[in-house]
Amino acid sequence: MLSYVTWTASPNLIDSFVTVRWYGVMFAIGFLVGYEMVSRIFKHEGAPEKWLGSLFIYVVVATIVGARLGHVFFYEWDSYYKHHLGDIIKIWNGGLASHGGTLGILVAMWFYSRYVTHKGMLWVLDRLVVPVGLVAALIRLGNLMNHEIYGGVTDLPWGFRLVSNVNEWMNEAAPIFTPPCHPTQIYEALCYLVTFALCTWLYWRRNAQERPGLIFGVFLLGIFVSRFFIEYIKNVQVMWEVGMQATLGINQGQQLSIPFIILGVWLVVRALRRPREPLEYPNKFADEK
Repeated sequence: MLSYVTWTASPNLIDSFVTVRWYGVMFAIGFLVGYEMVSRIFKHEGAPEKWLGSLFIYVVVATIVGARLGHVFFYEWDSYYKHHLGDIIKIWNGGLASHGGTLGILVAMWFYSRYVTHKGMLWVLDRLVVPVGLVAALIRLGNLMNHEIYGGVTDLPWGFRLVSNVNEWMNEAAPIFTPPCHPTQIYEALCYLVTFALCTWLYWRRNAQERPGLIFGVFLLGIFVSRFFIEYIKNVQVMWEVGMQATLGINQGQQLSIPFIILGVWLVVRALRRPREPLEYPNKFADEK
């Protein structure tokens, strides 16, 4: 049995006159697969097809902007970005936070619901999150390809030795390997895949969308409860979190997860206490007016 895995996969899928990174490819695949899945949901329920294009734009912009601003303000505002405002837009240098992406999508879905669907936010959120667990899993696999967001040292046989000087390594320097560490990217990806499977089952097999907020609530619990506990074995993103852990017993990622967990519990309880709202399923897009 292996005592550890030495991970030497390149972050680049293509490295020639143009560089294409696995992380970006995983993002793109996730958005395209998510678009196709939501398209089938909208068609199943007879929603207008034109809503899809608007939703795609809202989600892509909200995810990127929200995740970037989340990293800037949740993790490195005081230490870096308030002194380097021009660097906020430099997404290519890294720095995205999933909690910020979630908040960005919530804000965007408020506007989308108000100006596109003219339905309550829970209508679109219950349908949008069905594929999001899969998208999140793909992004975590992109983190694995980038040799980032890994956990503490472990003697378990599936510990990963990753390249700690990945940027220098990509410029032909010799790799410097970490000790065997928890592959928390894989742990999170597996949890997110379970969440994806559960949300898909709830929508297609249990018609849980007839209980507004139930699928969205289950999604929040699946993503953020798993994130909360995996954070205990994950390395902190910025060093000031070490003091936070010593004082509060949790890090920034866990603290940011708590409101989403509370919201998830409230949504599930609320949905189960209310009567089901039967829907019709014409299995075709609504006729254009």
